Amino acid sequence: MTPALTAMAALPALGWSVHAAALRHRLKQARRDPLTGLPTRDQFTDQATRLLRHRPALVVLIDLDRFKPLNDTHGHAAGDTALRTVAERLAAWSRRDGIAARLGGDEFAAILPHPADPDAELAALHAALTAPVTHRGQHLDVGASIGAHPAPPGTPLPHALGAADAAMYHAKRHGGGWHQNTTSPSAPHNAPHRWKRTRPAPTR
Repeated sequence: MTPALTAMAALPALGWSVHAAALRHRLKQARRDPLTGLPTRDQFTDQATRLLRHRPALVVLIDLDRFKPLNDTHGHAAGDTALRTVAERLAAWSRRDGIAARLGGDEFAAILPHPADPDAELAALHAALTAPVTHRGQHLDVGASIGAHPAPPGTPLPHALGAADAAMYHAKRHGGGWHQNTTSPSAPHNAPHRWKRTRPAPTR
C-alpha cells in the first residue's frame, strides 16, 4: 500500500480517536462547575462514597451568609468573584487527598480525610472563607455557616451529610460560624432533601 493510501485508511480511526477524546473532555467538564471549576454534586457523591468507605474523615457543608445582599449591592460580577474565591480557599483546605465541591448557588461541601484536630481545622476553614474578597479594588465581606460531622470509616454518605446539614443549620441559627455534630452515624440521619437535586442550582 502506498503512503497516500495508508494515510487515507488511517483517517477514520483518527477521526474516531479525536471524537472519543472530545467526548471524554465534555463528560469531564459536565462534572465540573463552570464558574468555580469544582466538582459538581454527582462527582462529589461518587468520590465521597469511595473515600468514606475506608477512611475517617471530616464531612463539611457550607452555606454562605449574606450572599444575596452582596450580589444586590455590588453586582453579579462581584458575587461570581466571591464564589470563585471561596471555592479556591475550600479546595486548598481540603488538600490533595480530600474533595471540595459546589452543590449549587452559594452552597459548598468538602471532605477532609484523617483530620488530626477537627476543631482546629474548622476554625481555620472559617477564618479562610470569611477573609475579605477583593473585587475591582473593593474588599467584600463574606460570611459562612459551616456544619461538620467527623465520620468514622464505613459511614454511609447520607448519614454523614445529614449530620453535617443539621450542624450547618445550627451554626446559621446562631449567626454563622461553625458547628460540629458528633452524633453517632448509626442514628437515623438522612441526607438533606435538596441533595436529591441532580443539577446545581443557579448562581442567582
